[in-house]
Amino acid sequence: MAELRGPEYLAKKLDAVSRRVRMRYRQYDMKHQDRSVGLTIPEPLRAQYRATLGWCAKAVDALADRLIFREFANDNFDFNQIFAMNNPDTLFDSAILSALIASCSFIYISPGDDDFPRLQVIDGANATGVIDEITGLLYEGYAVLSRDDNGKPERVAYFEPERTTYYLNGKPESETVHKVDYPLLVPIIHRPDAVRPFGRSRITRAAMYYQAYAKRTLERADITAEFYSWPQKYVVGLSQDAEPLETWKATVSSMLQFTKDDEGDSPSLGQFTQPSMSPFTEQLRTAAAGFAGETGLTLDDLGFVTDNPSSADAIKASHETLRITAKKAQRCFGSGFLNAGYLAACLRDDYPYLRSQFYRTIPKWEPTFEADASTLSLIGDGVIKINQAIPGYFDSETLRDMTGIEGAVNG
Repeated sequence: MAELRGPEYLAKKLDAVSRRVRMRYRQYDMKHQDRSVGLTIPEPLRAQYRATLGWCAKAVDALADRLIFREFANDNFDFNQIFAMNNPDTLFDSAILSALIASCSFIYISPGDDDFPRLQVIDGANATGVIDEITGLLYEGYAVLSRDDNGKPERVAYFEPERTTYYLNGKPESETVHKVDYPLLVPIIHRPDAVRPFGRSRITRAAMYYQAYAKRTLERADITAEFYSWPQKYVVGLSQDAEPLETWKATVSSMLQFTKDDEGDSPSLGQFTQPSMSPFTEQLRTAAAGFAGETGLTLDDLGFVTDNPSSADAIKASHETLRITAKKAQRCFGSGFLNAGYLAACLRDDYPYLRSQFYRTIPKWEPTFEADASTLSLIGDGVIKINQAIPGYFDSETLRDMTGIEGAVNG
């Protein structure tokens, strides 16, 4: 077991990483204001036409909505019961969504009123720890449970093996002693690796760049549209004694009257070339193509609808990158949920089980893409042929994993 560094160290670590996490939450909430870049548009004018775009939110939601946790198979320690008693529809979705945004989220485990484990999701801006990269569990953890009106931590918890200590306004308040050999704070990590054991966010730097690029394009297009709707005109040859034209009247009037000057010369009228909106459309499409390539989405997902509707097979083929990304996320999140169930079972039974006792328990997920009628027909034909060659190769459980449909079992 590694030497514990204490809550002061973890509080500083949380302060160092929370700023980037909050920035990604602002990107997801479409509240982030990008730094102004440009040479021709004054900042006050740009502020009037500030664009808002939800591509980063789309990238997160498109993946999160396809990650549906079903159950634990070979559940010898009743993990499913623990999660079923903790509002699983919200718990799993909240943990997955937060991990995709911030690279990781945390499940905080505590004894409930009836001593049954209570599970709560804490986002990556309010929790951190020192991780054991082999098991994915923590050596020690730290979480902000509540903040005051100014956003300062009010009630925090420090997690260590066999003990959780609570602090109120920086002073020890209470502690909970248990028999679990690990801290009762479990990280749910998206795409961890040796360099970043706490994972990587779905909102990458490249995704943020392409979204900012598209927002600047929309702002320029919006400002240019003013001149596109009302082209700029000019008058040459007016007398110096003529009264200045009222700008708005000159813009909207259908008839203007100009008289000759004292020397009998007539003024000449002209109009500047009307700007085209096509370059902005192409530039926006270029940004969308870059964003789609970075996140595994398609141009259809980003609002550039194709002329012909796609079939179910074509949609699956175009989302192959997203499907592979979802399978990877299922493996990462499944390990985290298994760890949470392991510690919750230890707390429930008040017994320090070994982690190796749970190696047969497997997280199960619903298929990334639901099977349509055509796919079901093809699967049925294939299952019949394979079972004829290898009797019993496909059973009802295997078919459910492929189709996501729980059929009736005839005993």
